Amino acid sequence: MAPPVGGFSHTHYSKFDLRMVVLCSMAGVLMQTLDNTIANVALPYMQGNLSTSRDQITWVLTSYIVAAAIMTAPSGWLASRFGKKKIMVLAMAGFTVSSALCGMAMGLTEMVIFRMMQGAFGAALGPLSQAIMLDLYPVEQRPKAMAIWGMGIMLGPILGPTLGGFLTEYYNWRWCFYVNVPVGIAATVGMMYFFHDNRHDKGLNFDWLGFAVLTLGVGALQLLLDRGTDQDWFSSGEIVAEAVLAGLGFYLFFVHMVTGKNTFIPRALFSDRNFISSLLLMYLVSAVLLASLALLPPFLQNMAGRPVLGVGLLMAPRGFGVIAAMILVGKFSTRTDPRWLMTAGSALMCASLWEMSRWTPSIGAGEFLFMTILQGFGMGLVFSPLNLVAFATLPGSLRNSGASLMNLLRNIGSAIGVSVTTVILSNCMQSLHAQLVSHATFFNRALETNAPSLFMNLHLPLGAAIFDGTIRMRAAIDAYANDFLFMFYAGLLTFPMIWLLRRPAYSLAASKPAVPEAIEVAE
Repeated sequence: MAPPVGGFSHTHYSKFDLRMVVLCSMAGVLMQTLDNTIANVALPYMQGNLSTSRDQITWVLTSYIVAAAIMTAPSGWLASRFGKKKIMVLAMAGFTVSSALCGMAMGLTEMVIFRMMQGAFGAALGPLSQAIMLDLYPVEQRPKAMAIWGMGIMLGPILGPTLGGFLTEYYNWRWCFYVNVPVGIAATVGMMYFFHDNRHDKGLNFDWLGFAVLTLGVGALQLLLDRGTDQDWFSSGEIVAEAVLAGLGFYLFFVHMVTGKNTFIPRALFSDRNFISSLLLMYLVSAVLLASLALLPPFLQNMAGRPVLGVGLLMAPRGFGVIAAMILVGKFSTRTDPRWLMTAGSALMCASLWEMSRWTPSIGAGEFLFMTILQGFGMGLVFSPLNLVAFATLPGSLRNSGASLMNLLRNIGSAIGVSVTTVILSNCMQSLHAQLVSHATFFNRALETNAPSLFMNLHLPLGAAIFDGTIRMRAAIDAYANDFLFMFYAGLLTFPMIWLLRRPAYSLAASKPAVPEAIEVAE
């Protein structure tokens, strides 16, 4: 029996081979997502070892993010043109080699080059693994497949700081990269041996103009978001230039998409209501997910005074909530409307953010763990059904390009979420500090009554410094509260987006032979 158009049947694989393909592809996803955050905690150690400034060492993160963002978009075309197996094996092998080179780097230039290679090779691992999982499983088993895939995507950023902190604390920062090597070798060999999809279309032509302008827009946007805080945003000529280039790139790409032929991203993707709604929802969920992940470690370290390893251990249990949600979704997605699962997940996510807006540095470990596990559970309930519904009505021939675009929006949403919340945090700290300082005068009788020791020493240099530290702490607490509150309101936008989706009728999948592997939608 020949494999169906746009996919291949799971019956062509033995159970063992099928499990090995899933295991190897998920190992690649986990490596790639881990490296988004694993090096963050090691930056101060790398800075000293590589003899660089604080501004220069951030290029270790920037180079990876920009390269990954640029190369995510063409991964779908590459898989369709040369075959999933070739591109997946090449991506895994390249990521493994570049990880080893990062660990061996002796200078900043080498590190930045190798990190760019790591990001470029790793970009294909997310979208292609998603397309492979959708191809491997029949319609009724795809909720389980997307639950497995979602674990890799969501656990990587969560476990990255924990694993990075442990390796840096007890071994060396270089092990943040070396840890990929044995896993990468095993996954590459496994994909070469067990994965059999060599189908490709030699007639596909590459849209160089579309790729060029999209690269310009995505690359400039990622640079702007990653360096904006350090460069004081639009007071810097560099940031203004990057904003202009990003706007120009996206404008030209939009015009090219509307007017061009054989465009880089198929226009047919944008005629699917479920897919477009899912893209918007993925963008928003990713922004909230990574923004909360980025805010909590500095809150625990700078405000609560917890050590790096302790922070990592407190962050890790969020993954238990994600895993529990994924298991639940895998069992019940085909039995219930996935929109209700996503609604429940958004409600839990928003409830946790509302509660976080009331936190102070004295937050207990128990309450912190409960709330982050609850948030992880909510995000898992949203993320897994979302990836399932997004591809439910999409023909198999568009799956590679759809997975690439979905992962690109996820990356851009994460970057924008982190940048926006960082700006809000910084601006709130400054404005709240200024407001509180305006009341720190000898004419403030409330201050004299409620804090007589601070008031009496206010005229002394040490007393003024202590009082300023108290004000800064209060301003920082309120700034974090405002940031979590902002994410709460952003999370509320997910509810109407969820109900823009139409419920996929999985039981009717086989009744649509005219559209390969598409699923009829029930109103």
